[in-house]
Amino acid sequence: MSERRDVVILGSTGSIGTQALDVVRANPDRFRVVGLTAGGSQEQLFHEQVVEWKPAFHGLGEDASTEAAALSCDVVLNGITGAVGLRPTVAALESGNTLALANKESLIIGGPVVTTLAKPGQIVPVDSEHSALAQCLRGGRAEEVRRLVLTASGGPFRGRTREQLSEVTPEEALNHPTWDMGPVVTINSATLVNKGLEVIEAHLLFDIPFDRIEVVVHPTSVVHSMVEFSDGSTLAQASPPTMLIPIALGLAWPDRLPDTAPPVDWSSPQTWEFFPLDDEAFPAVRLARDAGERGGTAPAVYNAANEVCVEAFRTGRLAFVDIVDTIAEVMNSHPVGSAADLTVDDVLAADAWARSTAATLLKDPEKDPAR
Repeated sequence: MSERRDVVILGSTGSIGTQALDVVRANPDRFRVVGLTAGGSQEQLFHEQVVEWKPAFHGLGEDASTEAAALSCDVVLNGITGAVGLRPTVAALESGNTLALANKESLIIGGPVVTTLAKPGQIVPVDSEHSALAQCLRGGRAEEVRRLVLTASGGPFRGRTREQLSEVTPEEALNHPTWDMGPVVTINSATLVNKGLEVIEAHLLFDIPFDRIEVVVHPTSVVHSMVEFSDGSTLAQASPPTMLIPIALGLAWPDRLPDTAPPVDWSSPQTWEFFPLDDEAFPAVRLARDAGERGGTAPAVYNAANEVCVEAFRTGRLAFVDIVDTIAEVMNSHPVGSAADLTVDDVLAADAWARSTAATLLKDPEKDPAR
């Protein structure tokens, strides 16, 4: 049996954090919680977690998460949402801790800042798609990989035209057909911004060029992603939609934890459908590829503008279709510097610029969702 691992969980009151604690609770012989942090929006829940787990360190806010990430431990699970997770990611890597990464934004906006710090195998992906890719990549050598295939559920608006999307409400966007996630990620899934971010993430995690990373729509979310190899074979990772499996793998990697979640019932009829992505109705993935290929601070601008636009949409100040259009406007007005000498401060400065620029654009009456 593997030794018991000391675990730090960042973002413990969010969707990833609470499920991670479920995994730990089910495997007390495998894990010990030594650090808990959260953003502060659910202080009562956080207090209850601290009472239950009695971690050596706990705290609220970005500074607490950065400090916790540097603690002496075996695994840091970064379950924070958004760019605020960058400094904790950097702290975990600099401390030599294994980083179970659910906070995709920190890798995406940090780019070479993060990848240069990471030792081989130090980052274990927790996104279901990238966990699936990591599992499938065990089946072949790097030079045998032809392409990565990321699956997308298509969100609640799959099949709609751009015109039909113009009247979408926040309540509709938050009603995801297969996944139970936090509000920001759920809306990102509806716009497919989340899938665009995941394309950049896959490129950075697995060092595969963008033209060899494909997105296909798979509504039932049973196949979480696939790897196509040079001989024509494709390996897919399949399970019912649940984050418990990738979270458990992130904590225990490379081991699997028994009975983490129910498997697919292969005794019942199964139908798997795959569809091409509609780039006209959902241009977010194409825009993310452009950001990733431009490199430098472009991914940080893409992500920051989106976070501002999502909040504006949630509060009725921006139409659904204008989320990605506004991101494009912000990106088009931002000069991208070289990625070679990128620093955390450069990334955060670009993040702040993009947020300010997006906020200014949202004051434009042309952005009024009621127009």
